[in-house]
Amino acid sequence: MSIDLSLHLIALLALAAFLAGFIDSIAGGGGLITVPAMLLAGIPPLQMLATNKLGSLFGSGSATLAYSRAGHVDVARQLPMALMCGGGSVFGAAAASFVSGRVLAAVLPLLLIVIALYFALKPGLGDADRRARMAATTYGVTLVPLIGFYDGLFGPGTGSFLMLGFVMLVGWGMLRATAHTKLLNFASNIGAFIYFAISGAVVWKLGLAMGVGQFFGAQAGSRLAMAKGARVIRPLLVITCIGMTLKLLSDPANPLRVWIGL
Repeated sequence: MSIDLSLHLIALLALAAFLAGFIDSIAGGGGLITVPAMLLAGIPPLQMLATNKLGSLFGSGSATLAYSRAGHVDVARQLPMALMCGGGSVFGAAAASFVSGRVLAAVLPLLLIVIALYFALKPGLGDADRRARMAATTYGVTLVPLIGFYDGLFGPGTGSFLMLGFVMLVGWGMLRATAHTKLLNFASNIGAFIYFAISGAVVWKLGLAMGVGQFFGAQAGSRLAMAKGARVIRPLLVITCIGMTLKLLSDPANPLRVWIGL
């Protein structure tokens, strides 16, 4: 789809995408930056979602490349799990036209608060693996497709949900969980993007410019995460969850505001 944008505006959005890629490669939540930025630039909601998937594709792919090169994720070994996540996102994107996001918008802040409290208060969370409550294979064929479906349908918090599963259920350390989360994010972005691209909703010039920004931002962020590990991943994940909660609750149309009387 063609939308006329000035080079100045595209450059500013690419800069926002760089910051989003940096944060997203460590803790997820890059959409906190790119989504409001594109809406402020006047991009219609459907085109914004589709174009954001293109940019996110570059960011998550860049982070996956960095983590795999450093040996933190074996892409070939985890490919079946990635395919499950990507397949779920295709169905989620297809369902987005028929399913109301109001219930998700109401429930999501509560879930994000729970995740933030878990990573903030749970003792012993570091880069070392812990006792697993669920095999990685079981996690990959049960919960991962559902999280992928959610990513295609709605999106915010997907990385946080994947991280929670890897750490709490599979027992992986923070850095290993982050690396594998980026791989699954990459797969879910591919699935949803394919659907949006076929529908003709992508603003290609903007999406590619923001993709370049996210690519280099993710390279910088993943290098910081690998250098500092849980010391930077854990607090940034908590801050990102709180930021997403506040962003969702700032919307006057969020049903949760009505339910709790805000």
